[in-house]
Amino acid sequence: MTLVIENNLSNKAGNAIIKFFNKHSDLPQSSPLPKNIETGRKFMNKMNISQLSYSKYCILIHNGQEYFIHYRPIKNCIENLLSNPEILKHFMFKYENSKEKKSYEESISSLAFILSIILYSDATTTDTLGKNSRNKEDAKQLLGYFPILSAKNKTEKESSDFKKLARKTFYDSIKFLLDPLFQGDSGVDFNIDGEDVWFFPRISTIICDWPEACTFSLTYKSANSNYPCHFCLVQKEDFIDIRKDQLILRDHVNMKEYFNNGTSNSAGLEQVDNYFWNIPNLNIYMATVPDRMHHLDLGLFKYQIELPTELLKLKPGKLVDDMNKKITKIPRHSGLKVFKKGVQLLSRLTASEYRDMMKIMVFVVDGLYSEDLSNVYVKWNKMYLLSRLENFKESDLQDFQKAINDWGNIFIKLFRDISRSNLKFPKLHSWIYHIVDTIREYGAINGYTIETYESLHKTYVKIPYRLSNKKNVEKQIMENTLLITEIRLPNKSTPLHLALVQWYDFKSEITPFVYGCPLLELVELYNFIEIEAIEDTIHVVPRFDKNNEYFTYESLHKTYVKIPYRLSNKKNVEKQIMENIRCRAIVMRNRVKKTKTLVAFTYTAKLFDFNFSEAIINEHRDNPKLNKNMSKGFAKFIDCLNSYLKLLNTTSEDCRIKIYSSVTLKNSAILRAVDNFHDRPWFSNIAINMNIEELSDYQTDNGICYAQTLLITEIRLPNKSTPLYLALVQWYDFKSEITPFVYGCPLLELVELYNFIEIEAIEDTIHVVPRFDKNNEYFDQEGGIKHVKTCLLRSLSLKMAVPFPTSLWSRNKREE
Repeated sequence: MTLVIENNLSNKAGNAIIKFFNKHSDLPQSSPLPKNIETGRKFMNKMNISQLSYSKYCILIHNGQEYFIHYRPIKNCIENLLSNPEILKHFMFKYENSKEKKSYEESISSLAFILSIILYSDATTTDTLGKNSRNKEDAKQLLGYFPILSAKNKTEKESSDFKKLARKTFYDSIKFLLDPLFQGDSGVDFNIDGEDVWFFPRISTIICDWPEACTFSLTYKSANSNYPCHFCLVQKEDFIDIRKDQLILRDHVNMKEYFNNGTSNSAGLEQVDNYFWNIPNLNIYMATVPDRMHHLDLGLFKYQIELPTELLKLKPGKLVDDMNKKITKIPRHSGLKVFKKGVQLLSRLTASEYRDMMKIMVFVVDGLYSEDLSNVYVKWNKMYLLSRLENFKESDLQDFQKAINDWGNIFIKLFRDISRSNLKFPKLHSWIYHIVDTIREYGAINGYTIETYESLHKTYVKIPYRLSNKKNVEKQIMENTLLITEIRLPNKSTPLHLALVQWYDFKSEITPFVYGCPLLELVELYNFIEIEAIEDTIHVVPRFDKNNEYFTYESLHKTYVKIPYRLSNKKNVEKQIMENIRCRAIVMRNRVKKTKTLVAFTYTAKLFDFNFSEAIINEHRDNPKLNKNMSKGFAKFIDCLNSYLKLLNTTSEDCRIKIYSSVTLKNSAILRAVDNFHDRPWFSNIAINMNIEELSDYQTDNGICYAQTLLITEIRLPNKSTPLYLALVQWYDFKSEITPFVYGCPLLELVELYNFIEIEAIEDTIHVVPRFDKNNEYFDQEGGIKHVKTCLLRSLSLKMAVPFPTSLWSRNKREE
């Protein structure tokens, strides 16, 4: 059945496989296969796994329409988590560091434990686990889907009563889900590893973006309200001007007072009873912590693209065009996105693309405006790197707050008058005034990233929505969600990861294909299949003027229809397609997929292969089709090779030269020296490990110097069995002794000094960015802003079997 399901085969094709197997297997006993596919499917249909299904409960009837919450009981979800060995081995029964949370334990029986629960809306975390564990779907549980009210018209939608009803519906749903944990004062028993353990549940943290935080705290969502911050009571006009010691923090006491007095609106609070006020040991206004991706990557950094663009538009000249041109000219680097068209629609940028923008923008705006514009990116990157710390000491928090203030001061100075709201951004206020206290209370926000949101929200919301036909979406999402399940059997240590599916069948035997696509219909046939058996997702398009008719295509359509159809003789096509599928299934069954691993010093894409001669070298040097870097490499080739071979007491006579476009280094980085890589040249800049025995003779960056790769070679000498793996490089030096660093990066220049070095001596590839309005000036940057030092050397030797002195000029010698 795995073979049939894995390859999406019909009953007919599956039965053909069974028949073929039984006929040719020559087994001494009866076949291990089922009599037919129908029998196998009936066996799977007998699986009754009620605990995995979702229930629904009517929360509200509005305008004659019922609104349901689709849910799984929270106790079942917790039991599933506690039955997971990967979760259980990280499970902590006692708080270790938090004084406040230790006081929780003092308020309950000494025989009981606190069960700390993290809720999430649109984002999630299980930060005590390693990333590989917490990103798995079974590291968290989907509680349910909340209904969203529909207004009968625009007037109702904009009315205060409707907005209040929407909030109340959300809280009624929350109460329905969580009440089983908080009914009474006696706690809850859960079975852990065969033993009943007495717990008192507590809500520790709620991870969410700003709109969801306002939903949980019942504060106004609009940034234009008088009190937009869900952490504190500060007026919008004072958002970025108030002193921190003047802040009045929200809590359930002062907010409940506004509610009871009927003056909620004067505190930016909805006049709705907040369910979380009744949850013990919880301040809902502080517990709604931000995740870094929404708050910084997709939040504040977006303003560092929008606002500088507006600032440059106010200045004479085409500075915005200049900025976009610089972005397109940023050199390639492994893992860095190339923005070929400059800054386009910001709404389309992903968080990853924004992070790539962080790494380059300081070099893009260099020279376009004042030094402050460059420094705002320098200070951002310093602050951003600190935000990624996994653990904070108190001194780290103080450094972090200072970095936030330094960035915030220059950001406000530059853009306050450019911003339409004068920078009255809730996320900016929250970041400056509240994030450090949040980290002090709840730990590093590095764990609050969206990494786990991607694995949960995409699985249960985004993908099912995309797979729907956008009609009656809620029903289709719930049907799709039933597909994704985990089953833990009491006598099995490994869970079953299954999908519950509804099958398609051909609409008609007479006309099985329309427009070259299968014409399908959903049939009342359902099965559990293994997640691992799913080959791919496909695109099924409804036939819009018909009922229950669909077209499907893309990857599976090509594999299972187009290719077999082309291979057929166009007679009795369906039979031939099934035969093709059967052959493919049999082949796939015996195929073992191996993970491809990069091997150190693996050369790829040979460009030239010749016996060494001065004439051939000069021919390549003078080839007008070659990039200037490669031509430069051939121009220096003979002198550099003779210098290198002189150290080995040999000559270049009768040696064989091979030149490649790339080689994989020992750290799996790819070193490139190629004229055309996706329509652009790529000559990698590198860090080189120097001979440790001679470090006292010259200055280095902890034993590292930097160069640009011109040629990647393999050289075979007639009297040597092992080839030489060498790179021809041109060296960088500081541009100035007076200003060796700009924006925290070395300011470099290429010097007329060339050498062959061993590939093994290359520590890594680095990113060197040109200073666009200067000649022969470069920034050396790694990961945005990173302090990388390089230097001018009096002599140079590389970490090789044979010391390799070179003649990098000393600074004093040059001055003479």
